[in-house]
Amino acid sequence: MSRPYVTALIDTFNHERFIERAVTSVLEQDFPPSEMEVLVVDDGSSDATPEILARFAPRVRLLRKPNGGQASAFNFAIPQARGEIIAFLDGDDWWAPGKLARVSETMRAEGGVSLVGHGITEVRLDASTHTELLRETFRFRADTVAGARLFRKRKSFLGTSRMTLRAEMVRGFLPVPEELVVEADEYLFTLAAVASSVMVLPESLVFYRIHNHNLFYATSFSQKGFQRMKRIMTALAVELDRELTRRKLGPDVIETLLEEIRAEAKRLCLLVDGGWPWETVQTEWHLFCMMFERPVFRQRVLKILNLAPAAFLPPRTYYAAKDWLVRNPTFRRSRRKWLPVSVPSHVKRIDGTGI
Repeated sequence: MSRPYVTALIDTFNHERFIERAVTSVLEQDFPPSEMEVLVVDDGSSDATPEILARFAPRVRLLRKPNGGQASAFNFAIPQARGEIIAFLDGDDWWAPGKLARVSETMRAEGGVSLVGHGITEVRLDASTHTELLRETFRFRADTVAGARLFRKRKSFLGTSRMTLRAEMVRGFLPVPEELVVEADEYLFTLAAVASSVMVLPESLVFYRIHNHNLFYATSFSQKGFQRMKRIMTALAVELDRELTRRKLGPDVIETLLEEIRAEAKRLCLLVDGGWPWETVQTEWHLFCMMFERPVFRQRVLKILNLAPAAFLPPRTYYAAKDWLVRNPTFRRSRRKWLPVSVPSHVKRIDGTGI
């Protein structure tokens, strides 16, 4: 059997409500079947996911394993991928038509690029959508301080259902540390961005489903979830630091790459363990300055107003109140109308009423 050019790698766990759409979105791609294999790694599902996937045989190859998280699933499945490139998809998301043709065309045309990402459309519980796009096709590498800063501001376009990697390169990053039950994708795409060039395409080619059981994005203010994410983000920083140091990357570049991850871990520490109000202000301002390296006057004023309560409230109280406001429909409508969220100059955001 000839080797396929692309492996569509779907990782799934208890996605019985969503997995059929994910697989169908891959099989319906306008892409030659002879050049594609579809590999699904089931990370120990206890629902009807395996039975649903069985209906797609033999076009889909199913790999089953005990539950261990995203890193464990990648470590199990990536060595079994036969394609020259691997396009990743979470089992609760789905690809837009034309996704595989677009990323494959880019990989073939850009020999020095080993990682391709693109825009994303979030689909919320009420079926409304939120799309984020890069305003231009962008190519860079994250092995310098300047490149690491570009990477830091654009890595939201490189998550699991967005990233396509050259298989030979990604195998060199295995095994992914298995503490990363989520965020294994960030471990891989960070190492890839250091080792080779990255290209981000300026269109949305995936639908990211927000629901009550997202492993990364929780739709409820859950202390248990925050505790888990604190452990994971802390482990991600430690493991990337170790691996980047081993690869002899300069300490200033490593610090730039890990600065945001460490700040996110600090925010989660404040959410879980509490702290002083000044720590909340310091952490949130630090994250703001990394997102907006040259914020305009309006953006600064809005951020100061947003942080004013944090100067007086305990961190857990501040974050709980902020979460309540964000989830309040009246507040969201008023915010969109009168005080829209600021976006970095390189990002274009589009809100929709449904798909």
